[in-house]
Amino acid sequence: MLTPLQQILEAVLLAAGEPLSRARLEEIMGEEVDAAILDEALRGLAASYAERGFELVEVASGLRLQARERFAPWIARLTPERPARYSRAVLETLALIAWKQPVTRAEIEAVRGVSVNPNILRTLQERGWITVVGKKEAPGRPDLFGTTRQFLDDFNLQCLEDLAARVFPEPAKER
Repeated sequence: MLTPLQQILEAVLLAAGEPLSRARLEEIMGEEVDAAILDEALRGLAASYAERGFELVEVASGLRLQARERFAPWIARLTPERPARYSRAVLETLALIAWKQPVTRAEIEAVRGVSVNPNILRTLQERGWITVVGKKEAPGRPDLFGTTRQFLDDFNLQCLEDLAARVFPEPAKER
């Protein structure tokens, strides 16, 4: 059984339609709910979803309610349009930017061994996964690319270290 605070949090997270930071949730809840009370309520709320089709997830932008990944095949049937398919070149470029950021186009090309089509970078920028984070102090002052919060949110990550943990999980420790 959910507490009144948990019911409010659930309603707010459902209605938001985007991740909400803990600070924003504290602001919404008002002065009577401090960080410790909020954290306890969120832990209880997350635990109450253990046997449900959705879960409370923390991503870079904050907390959100989302369907569990294992139900993706059925959820995909909701929309007749096919999800975007990305070429190997797009995914390799995104992986290099996430791995080596901030990185220039020339540095990406040096690792990949082929030139980077400008459409690849445009696609990643339009998707909101990368952005220009600065200019390199080098001749021509090339753009430096890095990933965005949207990238982290779309891949269910809180930070880039989470990506490394997914790609290179720690070996099981001997007991």
